[in-house]
Amino acid sequence: MNAVAASTPNASLKALPAQPIKLYRVAISGHAHRVELFLSLLGLPFERVEIDLAAKAHKTPEFLAMNAFGQVPVIQDGDVTLADSNAILVYLARRYAQDADAWMPTEPVAAAAVQRWLSVAAGPLAFGPAAARVIQLFKRPDSPDAAIARAHALFAVMEQQLGQSAFLAGNTPTLADIANYSYTAHAPEGNVSLEPYPRLRAWLARIEALPRFVPMVKTPTGLAA
Repeated sequence: MNAVAASTPNASLKALPAQPIKLYRVAISGHAHRVELFLSLLGLPFERVEIDLAAKAHKTPEFLAMNAFGQVPVIQDGDVTLADSNAILVYLARRYAQDADAWMPTEPVAAAAVQRWLSVAAGPLAFGPAAARVIQLFKRPDSPDAAIARAHALFAVMEQQLGQSAFLAGNTPTLADIANYSYTAHAPEGNVSLEPYPRLRAWLARIEALPRFVPMVKTPTGLAA
């Protein structure tokens, strides 16, 4: 089923899409949520299209034509079809945000700082807290110990960074924060406690206080049960 998000456009946009952007997603996916969150923060109109993984909707020829890897999220913005959550974030910032350089800087040092955390989102975050959550969520037989250890190693680094700046790449939110928020906030669902990280928890609260913030659906599993 499709659902149209009630997102109110704001003056910080360069333009509005000719029609609502279609977001192909799975509600419990943090990769999909980071795109949904950014669409909402920007005030862009969008339509959620739920992909039924159990029915292997992500393996149909129609879906594979949009993303050959068979993964969510995917967006359709008019005649533009894009896959990969971080790539989509960059596209949305550059295409629509009036303050695009605030979200994804072009100044070399600032740009490198954001790119560093986009790489973290695709690496340590994905193989740490996200992986631990998947094991717990889908009751996989794999041991979660290595993923949980990677999660704590990552959060220790984030905790240190957040002692130097309010957000991951400076004192204002950037795509670095959007890319790393969802799986960090939901780490307890993978039995990764956030209690040892007060700065990290304060950072999560700062993101959640942004105008038009939308949460990801919670699953009652792990420490969140």
